[in-house]
Amino acid sequence: MMLVKVLSVIYSLSLVLTDFTACAAQNSDDHTTAESSFPLSTPVYVTEPPVPSLQRRSERSDVFPSEKVELSCSVPSSAAWTFSWYRDTQQVQNTDPNVALSPDGSNLIITAATQSYSGMYSCKAHTSTSTTAVTTKISNSIKITVHANKPKPTLTRSSNFDKMFPGESVTFTCKVDVSDGWVYLWYHYETQVQASSIGTYTIASIDHPHSGKYHCQAKRANGPFHTEESDTTALHVSDPPKPSLKLLSPWPDVFENETVEFRCEVHSPDWTISWNKGGNEPGYELDEIQNAEGPFLNLTGIHDAYEGGYTCKAHLKSRGVSSGFSNTVNITVYDHTPIPALTRVPDFNPMYVGETVNLKCEVNLSSGWKYQWYKNGIEQQTTKETNSIKLSLSDRGKYQCRAARGEIISTEFSEEIKQDVLEIPVPSSKSATPLDVFPGESVKLSCAMAGGADWTFSWFKDKQPVRPHPTTSFDVGAATLSIRSASASHGGQYSCLGKLKSRPSVTSTSSPELTLSVYGNQPKPLMTQVPDVKMVYTGESVSFECKVQLSSGWRYQWSKDGKQLPNNNSSRFNISHATSLNNGTYECSAMRDKTMYNTSHSDGRTIHVSEIPVPSLKSVTPWLDVFPGESVKLCCAMAGGADWTLLWFKDKQPVRPHPTTSFDVGAATLSISSASASHGGQYSCSGNLKSRPSVISTSSPELTLSVYGNQPKPLMTQVPDVKMVYTGESVSFKCKVQLSSGWRYQWSKDGKQLPNNNSSSFNISHANSLNNGTYECSAMRDKTMYNTSHGDRRTIHVSEIPVPSLKSVTPWLDVFPGESVKLSCAMAGGADWTFSWFKDKQLVRPHPTTSFDVGAATLSIRSASASHGGQYSCLGKLKSRPSVISTSSPELTLSVYDAKPRVTLMQNPIHNVMHTEESVSFSCHINVSSGWEYLWLKDRTLLPESGKNHTIESVETKNTGSYQCQAKRGRGAVFSSDQSPAVRLDVKERPQAGITLLTGWSEVFSTDSLVLNCEVHGSQDMWNYTWYKADQLINLLPSKKHTVTPQNDPEQSQYTCRGISTGRPSYSRRSDSLQTKNLLLKRRVLLSISGCIVFGIAAVFLGCILLRVFRKSDDSEDKPAENELFLTMAQLRERDDATCPMVQYITDAELNAPSKEADENGTICSETTEIPITSQDEHVVTSETEDVTEKNGGLISFK
Repeated sequence: MMLVKVLSVIYSLSLVLTDFTACAAQNSDDHTTAESSFPLSTPVYVTEPPVPSLQRRSERSDVFPSEKVELSCSVPSSAAWTFSWYRDTQQVQNTDPNVALSPDGSNLIITAATQSYSGMYSCKAHTSTSTTAVTTKISNSIKITVHANKPKPTLTRSSNFDKMFPGESVTFTCKVDVSDGWVYLWYHYETQVQASSIGTYTIASIDHPHSGKYHCQAKRANGPFHTEESDTTALHVSDPPKPSLKLLSPWPDVFENETVEFRCEVHSPDWTISWNKGGNEPGYELDEIQNAEGPFLNLTGIHDAYEGGYTCKAHLKSRGVSSGFSNTVNITVYDHTPIPALTRVPDFNPMYVGETVNLKCEVNLSSGWKYQWYKNGIEQQTTKETNSIKLSLSDRGKYQCRAARGEIISTEFSEEIKQDVLEIPVPSSKSATPLDVFPGESVKLSCAMAGGADWTFSWFKDKQPVRPHPTTSFDVGAATLSIRSASASHGGQYSCLGKLKSRPSVTSTSSPELTLSVYGNQPKPLMTQVPDVKMVYTGESVSFECKVQLSSGWRYQWSKDGKQLPNNNSSRFNISHATSLNNGTYECSAMRDKTMYNTSHSDGRTIHVSEIPVPSLKSVTPWLDVFPGESVKLCCAMAGGADWTLLWFKDKQPVRPHPTTSFDVGAATLSISSASASHGGQYSCSGNLKSRPSVISTSSPELTLSVYGNQPKPLMTQVPDVKMVYTGESVSFKCKVQLSSGWRYQWSKDGKQLPNNNSSSFNISHANSLNNGTYECSAMRDKTMYNTSHGDRRTIHVSEIPVPSLKSVTPWLDVFPGESVKLSCAMAGGADWTFSWFKDKQLVRPHPTTSFDVGAATLSIRSASASHGGQYSCLGKLKSRPSVISTSSPELTLSVYDAKPRVTLMQNPIHNVMHTEESVSFSCHINVSSGWEYLWLKDRTLLPESGKNHTIESVETKNTGSYQCQAKRGRGAVFSSDQSPAVRLDVKERPQAGITLLTGWSEVFSTDSLVLNCEVHGSQDMWNYTWYKADQLINLLPSKKHTVTPQNDPEQSQYTCRGISTGRPSYSRRSDSLQTKNLLLKRRVLLSISGCIVFGIAAVFLGCILLRVFRKSDDSEDKPAENELFLTMAQLRERDDATCPMVQYITDAELNAPSKEADENGTICSETTEIPITSQDEHVVTSETEDVTEKNGGLISFK
């Protein structure tokens, strides 16, 4: 910039010198002297005052009430003027409240309140000196028009149809007839949709939301004035009518060469129709393959290419509107005619004369068929779909049919159905039982038809129908007539006839008759017994015989105690080996083989089969285990009488009389006077019946006689068999001598005999500490006073029952509705306990929400409610000794809140808006209980963080959102609180600091330093700034500017800055870095080059001047054309090869990327040329700009 200024000064001096030289050189041509150029005297001129110029500063001269008009009056003179204003030659008074004047009166502002302010406005100017007062002529006039009222726009519409269709366009035009400069506002249902200086509003493609009322209003482009609102116009948008496609042909499924006709109906005029094949999918128009006239479409000569879905569309060609597709009518084209299906109902073959058969001919494809019938190839008269025939023998044959439609379509013949016709057969009847029977005997008559079993029958007796009766029945189909119990009324002539089950109309003639005879009385058989006795012993044989004296063909049945016995239907019944099972009364009866007719029962025979009694052996001596020398007496007896003799055995060997062994009469008693070891053994006896020697009893049960040689030792047992006994328990000791009997017992504790009643048991009913000790017993024979040795000892220890230990498995005893709770109860010293639970002293029972584990050691509440709150305790029972019950445990109090806990989310610091890099912490608080785990959510999405606090050390914009927390606790059944109210966190980017270079090129000659400026972009806050060199803080007071000199930056470092503030945010983001490089050195080199250039230009100017002074003058016509020494600024701009050497030097090609070089424009050297500064973000240094034009700053060549 300084260089340009220097060049401009030099150039101005050269012009002065040139003009002076030119004047001096004219003395030879113009023959004038220098003195003639100056006037000898100064004349005096008298001039008219200037005429003021009136201009309108506001945009328009026609205005409406409340608008303003501004006029300006000016005089082309430097004198101090005052102004007066006129409307229609009347001076405007400045006392009017609607008129405002500037201090010198040169500007007039009129507020158009009424039409009275309309008129021709002009002005005059006034000035005065010490001697005179001057008033100018009146200025030019400007007409101001004030309209009386606000204008009302006129609204018109391009397409003025009652209904518009989607996709059409419409243009609304709003016009204000007066004034201009309007901006048009468009409204749809009072909602502004467009504001434009163009008076039209176009909807290029109408849709249903565009329906409604529209109006417009105009306003001044640069003012608040609004016109009235226009009248409204309504726009109605509706869908085009949907065509209805109907099939006029009788059927939609056709065969080749048939005809199909359609009609497309549209309930609106002026619509044309197009036809499509392929449903409502895009297809081709049928007009291309067949003519379609208007709404009708005829398809003739159908073939398979015509198959498919047909639709039509309606078109309003005058407006370019098309409807949607109509409904689809599907046409099916069959390439071959079908074969009819011939069916027969009923489908029987053969059938009988008189039956009716229905033959049906069906075509499964399409409809509208007529049928032709054929029998044995001959056409029949009927044309119905069903041919009904009442059969006779002449109707036998093969039947066929075929179908036809229209004049050209006929099907193939159906398959043949053969129909055979038979005469109805005559039934045959026969008797399955004899035809002469006794009263009560059963009768069976059967009826059968030849050639099949598909018949039911009717029965007749003496030509009258036989009806079902309590004694008369029929099987299924009545093929068998059964008389359950014949009587005289059943005698007579029987016959039957048959009816076909599946066709009841088929009935046969009657069968030949059968004659049934019924006798008068029931016979009774005679029964005899061998041997004829009532008492029979086990093993004996008995034989019975039964015989019916009348008739024959009997088989016999035997019964015992009214229950039938299995036999071979023989007249004899034998018991070969009587047992007790044969006891009872025996009868017989006879039964007819075929009719199963029974006679009455014979007289009964009763027998009693008794087991041979077993001898009863017992010891008269109280015991059978004795000591040597004692006497023994055994007794044997037979029940039921004394007619027995007895035999004795020892170890299965007969016992003989001996000096120490003797028997009484009949050997009923065996006596041993002095026992010894040889008498020991197994003794038994048996009996023999005196009257019937063959009857011998079995041996009696054995008695064992033992003779001991050693002293016995009693066995002592304890119940319960434990060493530890709890206070209050019962303990029972038992003492028993395993050998012999007749003992009485003695008890002792710790060696001291206890008082008792010689019982074998010793009981402690309610144990306490006094019962601690060692217990033992001994026994003594009652009669012999024989003593045993002492039994083994038993020691017991009586202890107090332990108190249960109650604790909570759940870490907390204050819970919320729905939360689970577990309490455990334990006994010290073992696990052999079961437990009972109590709440507020009441027994806790199982419940859908309350359960116990095995042994009830754990009480589980699955879902707590208010009813579960209370004082809980437990007591234990010993599993093996249920009478052992502990006292209750200390109580635990369970509290159940009536609602879920309230969760509170807090933010620190509390700011509505956070900035990036700041830290924010959220804390979740719950008002009651403990043991909580925390869940964190952002925008209702679960975050991975846990814990009571959630801290974001350095927020980013992605952290913007709504934060919530939730508390939970528990492992299996997890209880969760409600989510906390949301806390909104908004994160904004910190404002960005930026560095600009304030030092311009114009200061290159006056300074060797660079001034850097730091500013925070896009922020209205007050900022101070800190500076960093090579990322190290510069230890200076905060300042917006920083100066870089070669002394404080010899390394050419990178500089950044940051804004700091006392408000929020407290600091900005750092600026991008700026590197100074060699700018200061380049400025000094540029200063030297500029001096050289100035010196060179001065030397050239001086040489030109000397050449012009000392050269000889030549005639103008003989002088050659002189070349321009310097180009003008306009010529420089036109040249492409003119480069600026300063730009070439300053631009550091090594430090700037090629892409940046391509963007720089440096062809003209002026103060607007930017200094390229190499930095990471290519900061641009801007400087002052002064326009240098060809007239006031360019270089002009010498002439």
